[in-house]
Amino acid sequence: MYLFMTEMLAILLGYFLGSIPFGFLIPKLYGIKDIRKVGSGNIGATNVWRIAGPIPAILVLIGDVGKGVLAVTISSYLASGLVEIEYLKLASGFAAIMGHIIPIFLLFKGGKGVNTALGVMTSLLPIPALISLIVFIAVVMISRYISLGSIIAAIALVAIVVVEKIFLLRDIHPVYIPVSILLALLIIFTHRSNIGRLLAGTENRFQLHSKKSSGVKKNG
Repeated sequence: MYLFMTEMLAILLGYFLGSIPFGFLIPKLYGIKDIRKVGSGNIGATNVWRIAGPIPAILVLIGDVGKGVLAVTISSYLASGLVEIEYLKLASGFAAIMGHIIPIFLLFKGGKGVNTALGVMTSLLPIPALISLIVFIAVVMISRYISLGSIIAAIALVAIVVVEKIFLLRDIHPVYIPVSILLALLIIFTHRSNIGRLLAGTENRFQLHSKKSSGVKKNG
């Protein structure tokens, strides 16, 4: 019973870590009372960049990625052997991702989970995650659509894991094939509204300057 409670604690901690709304809290320090009421209304780093500027956005990015890394790391220390450690790390990591998407601290209305997923997958599969990040950067540089980059990077992760496991015979736990597929479907689902705007041609393109920096420039 104690061992089971330890495993459950790791998963619960993962969820609560994921629920920490850095994208809501950090903009407050920069004068944004509620980031959900401006811009796209999302608590992700992209909307924070547009509204509050690059520094708070980078802090949000670090926080969102970090909580995914921390969830996986803590689960490694709390593993009791009752559940295979790889499964426990995955469960805690996915709990963190779901915590970001449906955070208890924001009445279950959160972000899209991409950066927290990056933190989780970087901890579990560093090389595939790094390649997916490169894919994301390339797509965003070409299209300037953060949402498109996120979706394609999630799909690319599936392809990379399949190639490494099946064709290159790398030592990757077989559970990562269905897990990467599940993650890609989750990212696509959280971006369903973005997909609609992409198809309609109304999705916002990413720009290096934010509204805040633009305002400063206009005012001298």
